[in-house]
Amino acid sequence: MSDELEIPEGEELSTAPSPPASGGAPSDEDVMDALSNVIDPELGLDFVELGLIYGVEIEDGHVRVVFTLTTPGCPIGPHVNEQIEEFVGEVEGVRSVACEMVFSPPWSPEMMSEDAKFALGF
Repeated sequence: MSDELEIPEGEELSTAPSPPASGGAPSDEDVMDALSNVIDPELGLDFVELGLIYGVEIEDGHVRVVFTLTTPGCPIGPHVNEQIEEFVGEVEGVRSVACEMVFSPPWSPEMMSEDAKFALGF
């Protein structure tokens, strides 16, 4: 990923309220904590533990989240976008959220955390 936040042309941003003057910039940890609230409804585990979050870029309060789904045919993509925008948008200092769903590299169970592997019997 590049050092600059690049929003693809035509990409819509979900704009959260501007942070108060005393608020600091959101950290990667804050954003990942928020992303742990995004749950795969079929597996019952969060996207972070499942290894479905491929990257987070933060620049001046603008957050870009790159994620994937367990399969390209998974129908929950639009719902996931909404959840990411909602939960990350609530983080103090976040001014906007952009989501990018990718399928390269393809997701595999090896990308899950050890806790997720244990919970799912891997």
